[in-house]
Amino acid sequence: MGRLGLLALLLIAALGAGAGWLDSQLDRPYWGHRADKVFVDIPRGTSRWGVADLLRRNNLIRNTGAFYLFSEWHFRKPLQAGEYLFDRQMDSREVFWKIAHGQIFFHIVAVPEGWTMFDIAAQVERQEVCSREDFLAAARDVSLISDLAPQARTLEGFLFPSVYQFTRHTTCEQVAATMVRRFRTQWGYINSGGMRQFPAGLTLEQVVTLASLVERETPAAEERPLVASVFYNRLRIRNPLQCDPTVQYALAMKGIPERDVRPADLRVDSPYNTYEHRGLPPGPIANPGEASLRAALAPANSEYLYFVANDEGGHFFSRTLAEHNRNVEKLRRSLRSDAAQSDPGQHVRKP
Repeated sequence: MGRLGLLALLLIAALGAGAGWLDSQLDRPYWGHRADKVFVDIPRGTSRWGVADLLRRNNLIRNTGAFYLFSEWHFRKPLQAGEYLFDRQMDSREVFWKIAHGQIFFHIVAVPEGWTMFDIAAQVERQEVCSREDFLAAARDVSLISDLAPQARTLEGFLFPSVYQFTRHTTCEQVAATMVRRFRTQWGYINSGGMRQFPAGLTLEQVVTLASLVERETPAAEERPLVASVFYNRLRIRNPLQCDPTVQYALAMKGIPERDVRPADLRVDSPYNTYEHRGLPPGPIANPGEASLRAALAPANSEYLYFVANDEGGHFFSRTLAEHNRNVEKLRRSLRSDAAQSDPGQHVRKP
């Protein structure tokens, strides 16, 4: 065998050994740490070697060079910047494809319809996006809506209810701005005709305020136009709106957690207390969803001035105070009946 043939055999053997070593480094899952979860943040512009080194320092791959060679072999697949969560054993190939596919970790923040900015602040803190205090500070930056609501005191009402994805590097200001952008998008869809003259001559901010009252008063989408009509009718004749959720909001602004409204609460000193002050409150008391915004823009045509909850998740509506009082008594009888059925002994007179 000539010298060239020997060199060729040695080269083939070396390549085979190298391939075997590379496979051994790539194929076996590696978990060189005890933590259940590892977060790795890959900065924008990090080289392939830099990514490999970062992963090795976090004990997620066995060998920096092996990962780098595999990455270079797939040079058409860029390694994407972002924060990644590793919460199970993965081999180096799986780690590579996770990053190449950009499977970035997101915090999911669900904001239901009718939540206040205080509720949202607590939620973003629970999801470890930012602190409650920082979010509330961001929610007081009304420059985001100065064109929509020049008189706004906060972003309340304009933080649109939805499900959001944020990274751990998203700031509170970015969170609030994202929610406001979603409001603008949805408002453009709801108010597709570009309505200039809103019902009863209200401003856009007042329409959103009224929608927030509707949102907090009923969970039933089909009832919302009727509830809106009651508020418009009471505004027209200058009757106080007497909306319990406005009292709850007044209490929340004083740091009192939400609870059922008590008789003493109806005298709380606040411009948001619609028992003490006629007209709409100074601003929204929650963040309304699409159905409530539509109801505020297009209320039902009714003569109702009152409503009270029934025992089926909806409301009794009435035109007169006498009729309303009968509905209130009907509700009380139903509640007493339900209580008696749940505990028959409680109404038995003792000897």
